[in-house]
Amino acid sequence: MTTLTKQTLSHLDWLEAEAIHIMREVAGQCERPVLLFSGGKDSICMLRVAEKAFRPGKFPFPLMHIDTGHNYKEVVEFRDKRAAELGERLIVRSVEDSMKRGTVVLKSPDESRNKHQAVTLLEAIAEFEFDACIGGARRDEEKARAKERVMSFRDEFGSWDPKNQRPELWSLYNARVHKGENIRAFPISNWTEMDVWQYIEREKLELPSIYFAHTRPVVMRQGAIMPVNVELASGEVLNQPKAGEEIINMEVRFRTVGDIPCTAPVPSDADTVEKIVVETATTTITERGATRLDDQTSEASMEQRKKEGYF
Repeated sequence: MTTLTKQTLSHLDWLEAEAIHIMREVAGQCERPVLLFSGGKDSICMLRVAEKAFRPGKFPFPLMHIDTGHNYKEVVEFRDKRAAELGERLIVRSVEDSMKRGTVVLKSPDESRNKHQAVTLLEAIAEFEFDACIGGARRDEEKARAKERVMSFRDEFGSWDPKNQRPELWSLYNARVHKGENIRAFPISNWTEMDVWQYIEREKLELPSIYFAHTRPVVMRQGAIMPVNVELASGEVLNQPKAGEEIINMEVRFRTVGDIPCTAPVPSDADTVEKIVVETATTTITERGATRLDDQTSEASMEQRKKEGYF
C-alpha cells in the first residue's frame, strides 16, 4: 500500500514558480527577448530563476547591462565574472557611448547618469531589435513601479503609459507587439526586499562584496550617507568631498546599487546574509527611501523616468 505524503510549498517556492512561468512565457511569446543583468541582487536572483527555467540548455536570450560608466567597481567585476561562469552572452552598452554620440548631454559633469540609461537602453533595443526586456524591478520598491503590469507594454518610442496597459487576469499574459514596440517583463514583480534576501539565503547565491558591511570614507550629503573618493574600474576617482564636508570612516552596506553619485549606503554591521535578513525584518526605512537620491527629486520622479523609457 502506497502512503501519500502531503507536500507544502513555502512562499518562496510559490514566488519562484511564478517567476519561472513568466520567464518561460516571455521566451515562448517573444522573438528576441533579453535579460537585463547589472550584477545587483535582484538581477542575481533573476539569473537563478533563468537557470531553473531553462537549464540544462542555454538561456533563450542574451544578458545585457546598460552601464553608466559610474557603477561600483565591485559590481561590474562581479557582473563579468557571473556571466562568464554561466557561459552566457553578455552585451554591455554604455551611457558614455551615448554621450559621445550626443544623444545624452549632461547638465554638469557631476550629474548622476542614472536617468540617462533610458536613452542608451532604447538605443540598444533598436540596435538588436529586442521585443522584450526582462528586468528585476519589484512593486514594493517605489509607487510608480507598483503600477507596472508583470508584462508592461511600451510603445514605439519606448514610452510607458500607466493608463494604457493590458489586463492580466488569471495570470494570463499578452506579450504580442508590433515591430518597434516592446514589452518590459518583471518576473519578480511580486517579491519584496525580504523575499529577495530570503531567496539569496536559501539558494546560497554569491553577491558583490558591497552588499555586506564594510568600512569606507563617507560624508553626510542631502540627508544621506554618501561614499567619497570612490575609485572606478578605469582608475578615475568619483564623489570627491565638497568644501566644508567632514569625511568620516563608517561601517556601512548597500541595500540597492546603482549609479555612484545617486546611490547611498546605510549604517550596518550585517556582514552575512543571515544578519541582513534579520536587519531587513526590523528596518523602518524603505529600500530606496534614503538610498537613491534620484528618487527624491520629486514625488513623481520615477514615474516620469519610466514614461521616458527607463527600466
